[in-house]
Amino acid sequence: MTRTIGLAPSLAEMRAMAEAAMARLPEEFRERIGDVLMAVEDFADADALASLGIENPFELTGLYEGFPLTERSIEHSGTMPDRVRLFRRPILDEWAERGDETLEHLVAHVVVHEIGHHFGLSDDDMHALEDMVQ
Repeated sequence: MTRTIGLAPSLAEMRAMAEAAMARLPEEFRERIGDVLMAVEDFADADALASLGIENPFELTGLYEGFPLTERSIEHSGTMPDRVRLFRRPILDEWAERGDETLEHLVAHVVVHEIGHHFGLSDDDMHALEDMVQ
């Protein structure tokens, strides 16, 4: 599903791109994702932006909400499931500004980055994982 600039996908279409990126993760990651929920919204809500100190909603393309596997303990049982949220409009804006990659590539980049937080990965590890997904 390669797109060209000018054809903005719906929330459902972007979610399908995100799910396709997750399906391309190496098996050892897919097996440990567990019940991480995937959501695609047009923008982050005001509370999420405020908690990160972000004023412009176009500056946030994705967000991991939860406890990384490296920080989990019995105290976290009964908490809400972890969630990855992608923000369609900022992703589309970044895609249009870059103009040098497919939308699917950018969505995969955001997904891998946010899933990387779930695993407690460093930025270098996230980049290596992204190379496996592309």
